[in-house]
Amino acid sequence: MITVRHSQDRGRASFGWLDSRHTFSFGNYYDPQHMGFSALRVINDDRVKPAAGFDTHGHRDMEIISYVLEGQIAHKDSEGNVQVLPAGEFQLMSAGTGIFHSEYNASDSEELHFLQIWIQPDIQGVAPGYQQKDFGRAAGLTPIATPDGENGTLRIRQDAALSQLILEPGAELEVSIPAGRKLYLHQIKGRLLADTTTLTPGDGAKVENQPQLALSNPGSEPLTALVFDLP
Repeated sequence: MITVRHSQDRGRASFGWLDSRHTFSFGNYYDPQHMGFSALRVINDDRVKPAAGFDTHGHRDMEIISYVLEGQIAHKDSEGNVQVLPAGEFQLMSAGTGIFHSEYNASDSEELHFLQIWIQPDIQGVAPGYQQKDFGRAAGLTPIATPDGENGTLRIRQDAALSQLILEPGAELEVSIPAGRKLYLHQIKGRLLADTTTLTPGDGAKVENQPQLALSNPGSEPLTALVFDLP
C-alpha cells in the first residue's frame, strides 16, 4: 500500500531568514495524523537566507542527517567539529548523550537549501558522533547510511537505511521489501513513478505491506529521491 504526502499539504514555518516545509509535526506545526513514520521522525525542507542560520542549540538521542541541495552549510558543534557541508554531501550527527551545534548559510549572497532529517535511534545514552561524506551521483540506488556502516556508508544507530535514488529518463528498477519492513520515499527532483503513483518534488510516500516496489522515471530529466528502509 502506498500513501502519498503531497508537497503542498506539508506544514510550514516562515521566519524571514528561514522558510521551512515540514513533512511531519515539528516545532509549532502539529498534526496528529503526521507524527512520523516508523523510526523516521522529521523531514524538514529548509531554505535559509544568506549569512543566516540556526544559533547554537542542543539535541540528544537522535540521529540527525543533513543533505545539502543548494549552497553550503557552515557547521560547528561542541565535539570540536567545524566543517563546511557543500551541495551534494550528507552529514550524520549522532546526538547521543547530548551535543550542541550551530548551522549557518556559509554564503553572504546565495540561498541555502537543504533537507534536515531526524531518525530515532534504537540505543540511547551513547557518545555523540559526527560523519560527513559525498556519495556522488551514480545512477540507481546508492546506500548512504546503514546500521553497520558497510562499504563506506554513514553508520546510523538504528535498524534503518537511507539510499539516494537517481534515475535517468526511461530508467526503472524494482526494490524488494522484506516482510515486516517499510519504505518511505521523499522526492527531490523530477518525477518518480512508484508502481502507478506519481511523486513530484516535495512529495513523500509511505510504502507498507507489499513485497516489492517498482520505481521508474517517466519524465524527460533525471530524477533524485531518497529511499528510507525502516523497521
